[in-house]
Amino acid sequence: MISEKGGQLGILPLEEALENAQEAGLDLIEISRDADPPVCKLVDYGKLKYEKKKKAHLSKKKQHVVKLKEIRLRPRIDSHDLDTKMNMGRKFLKDGCKLKVTLMFRGREMSRLDLGDIVMEKVVEMLKDIAVIEKQNPMEGRRMSLIFAAI
Repeated sequence: MISEKGGQLGILPLEEALENAQEAGLDLIEISRDADPPVCKLVDYGKLKYEKKKKAHLSKKKQHVVKLKEIRLRPRIDSHDLDTKMNMGRKFLKDGCKLKVTLMFRGREMSRLDLGDIVMEKVVEMLKDIAVIEKQNPMEGRRMSLIFAAI
């Protein structure tokens, strides 16, 4: 048995260990089941739970979550509309998010994949000063996509 301050109290029968815990106003917690004899410790269980929760909260607070924002385009998008969408994309990248640019094809647009390639080249050209291509997906069904990460 281990005391609340970390000192060893020796090997005690269960009843005596429980009495010691009640006298001290603490809880008896089994630390190591597999040891012979099992190791127990006197602790304030409520305080232990609180510290564990606080530690988990701090570790969660420190982790950085990367957000992915998506912009959807069409192959026959006008240049002004493309500029507007890319300005939004620049804003997302400056805010620390990753940017996914998805080009969607409908109907007969599938026969003109070259138009999609031209639009994607324009997108890469517009964002090359603040972002780098992280992942380039060729056609996935009727969609073509690029994922950008800020430099």
